[in-house]
Amino acid sequence: MFHIASENDILKGSVTDAYFLRTMEILKHEDVNPQVVCELRAGSFPDGWEWAVFAGLGEAIALLAALNKPIQARALPEGSLCYAHEPVLVIEGRYQDICIYETALLGLLCQASGIATRAARCKLAAEGRPVYSFGARRMHPAVAPLVDRNAFIGGCDGVSGVLCAQRLGMPPVGTMPHSLILVLGDTVGAILAFDKIVSKNIPRIALIDTFADEKFEALRVAEAMGKRLHGIRLDTPPSRRGDYPRLLEELRWELDLRGFHNVKILVSGGLTDRTIPPLNPYADAYGVGTFISNSPVVDFSLDIVEIEEEPVAKRGKRSGRKTLAVSASGERRLFPASARLPKGWRPLLQEMISDGKLIGPLPSAHEIRERVLRGFEKNLS
Repeated sequence: MFHIASENDILKGSVTDAYFLRTMEILKHEDVNPQVVCELRAGSFPDGWEWAVFAGLGEAIALLAALNKPIQARALPEGSLCYAHEPVLVIEGRYQDICIYETALLGLLCQASGIATRAARCKLAAEGRPVYSFGARRMHPAVAPLVDRNAFIGGCDGVSGVLCAQRLGMPPVGTMPHSLILVLGDTVGAILAFDKIVSKNIPRIALIDTFADEKFEALRVAEAMGKRLHGIRLDTPPSRRGDYPRLLEELRWELDLRGFHNVKILVSGGLTDRTIPPLNPYADAYGVGTFISNSPVVDFSLDIVEIEEEPVAKRGKRSGRKTLAVSASGERRLFPASARLPKGWRPLLQEMISDGKLIGPLPSAHEIRERVLRGFEKNLS
């Protein structure tokens, strides 16, 4: 019914590009199957990013391990910040065991890293305020959990998609749609019905921009709900916003003036990492949809750098095995794998697969998210 690849399709290599199938046909006919070392790296990042969040590694490693081939893999831990020209994943094995999976490996890592990076940029832009992923509706439903999971990994504090929230072991976030208010015919009536029927564990947040001026609707719901009202949400379309920070400032003033100091202001609708900062003085939380779910991919490539222990590379690439290392002061540098690291330097890539077997359990999404947040504090402060 749906135009998607199954897990079995991916494991069989059916989603590969055609030229890899032709390559395999030739190599098998010629009985050529060398031991190779391949590096995955990005030469640049989209939108002028200076860094990206490395994500999707868990799926990539699971795919490699499921092949049951004598493959070795080292990688930057998932959730680490990565930079252009740095190898983030190194795979060693017989080329025929790897060849047809290049397409899938790149797809798993490129899209996940793009989503996680844009989520991270929004989280940084919010300066400590909660950011929620509202983007599941902007992508094919088969990949909605992928969008939400990597948005969460990148720093989002919650996700609206029910399935992904279940997999993350947390409640989904969300307020109410405009359709509820339209069907019931009144903003106050909608929040009162919500308060009457929906579980008390769900915060009472009223959407206030369906029918009338946001300020007057906010005051109406605040007076009707009293202390039960947790917050208000604005999803105002750009054509109606005018000066958005000024609108939020006015809302905050009018609510505070009437004693509704504890009512939070949640903003959603067309937000980006650039439009969030001007709203920070007045907004308490953000819901970001399309900007995260429609993230540009991180343009990783997977290149052979060694064949049968001999350095080799195509034009524009550095040949040979390498060690990505960091100094005690945080400087990062590439060294030939045969070189002895200077005092105080340590390698960043960790062994993930040895002889085709996973080395230890893969981290949870919550653990990966914590690594992202620690990376902010350590590297971007």
